[in-house]
Amino acid sequence: MLESYYYSSINELTKLIRAKKVSPVEIVHACLKRIKELEPKLNAFITVLADQALEQAKDTKAEIQAGKWRGSLHGIPVGIKDFYDTAGIKTSAASEYYKDRVPAKDAVGVAKLKEAGAIIIGKMNMHQLGMGTTGLDSYFGPIHNPWDAEYIPGGSSAGSAAAVASGMCYATFDTDAIGSCRLPAACCGVVGFKGTYGLISPKGILEGEEAPDEMVLWLSHSAITTRSVEDTALLLDVLAEQNTQAKAADFFGGLAKDKKLRIGVANNFRVDQEVWAAFEKAVETIRGLGYTMSSVAAPFGDPTGGISNIEADRKAVSGHAFKDIDVLLLPTTPTTVPTIKDAVTNQQALSPENTVFANYYGLPAISVLCGFDKHGLPLGLQIVGKPWDDGVVLQLAHQYQISTEYGKKHPIR
Repeated sequence: MLESYYYSSINELTKLIRAKKVSPVEIVHACLKRIKELEPKLNAFITVLADQALEQAKDTKAEIQAGKWRGSLHGIPVGIKDFYDTAGIKTSAASEYYKDRVPAKDAVGVAKLKEAGAIIIGKMNMHQLGMGTTGLDSYFGPIHNPWDAEYIPGGSSAGSAAAVASGMCYATFDTDAIGSCRLPAACCGVVGFKGTYGLISPKGILEGEEAPDEMVLWLSHSAITTRSVEDTALLLDVLAEQNTQAKAADFFGGLAKDKKLRIGVANNFRVDQEVWAAFEKAVETIRGLGYTMSSVAAPFGDPTGGISNIEADRKAVSGHAFKDIDVLLLPTTPTTVPTIKDAVTNQQALSPENTVFANYYGLPAISVLCGFDKHGLPLGLQIVGKPWDDGVVLQLAHQYQISTEYGKKHPIR
């Protein structure tokens, strides 16, 4: 039954594929079946690479049969946000201006995923040019939330979060400039992670086109969307640049570490009552894991102040915001998920006020599902760490995720 693979984890599938109990061809067929079922309702993809993915799956099956194993992503279907160049495949950033743009070269991260044996299943729909938080403004039509199509999926990595949440693919390669990966992850109930600035190369985002302004370049981070922290770590082991302070870190292996952390609980955010209730419950769950906790102020600052001091501020952030803590907890979003009706006229209808500081300071940050509002829409817990403490952020997020039942909940059966 192809349906049995819809919500499998990458880690589970890797073991089955390597043991030759399931083939990459079967897994791709499962994703394509799911896409055919749900795409008319969710509009998560701009381009579905059905024929190419099946051909690659057959080649991958042959490689594995011949004993050539490339690692944990070998034979795993993943999606690519339509910001990233894909050789010979349309890359449009969901913009009419770029609707016929076909690059000749893969983005750095795309090339790494291919080299690791991942199968590119398609290019993901997004908020046009990454300029909004709703996922409603795309030349290829708005994206819908898989939990309820009347609600926004968040943005700008809207199609990514919707597709991963609903079982169309197992992970996506995304961007995050003010919360562009974490916000839709919170809205769709999946895991959205952006690393320390520079950990994953952003090279190949509309390469050769007019460069964005300097502030966007400083704030923009490459990011990953999955359904589990374990799967995020597997992708990060492939995507992380080896010339950074992370060097040859084993992010997946590091999840099992039992490092005692000092946890700061942010005390200076503004949120809806439903968001507050879910956050308090998440804090108590983490407290129950035996960690020391203290009430601290998140270093929100003033994002309208520009980037004239950004390099100095990034160097200093560990010394002031993380002087007495290792990680910081706060809600991913200040409100519950808006309806399409309420958000359609405002591209920033979902506020990034709780996420953008991590972009300014270049901090590793992740959003994980921590509950649901009264309408059954997901809510996100955000965990933020010091520069280059990406493994610590993943470790705590993993421990929290496996301590709850939320990760077993999915929008569509």
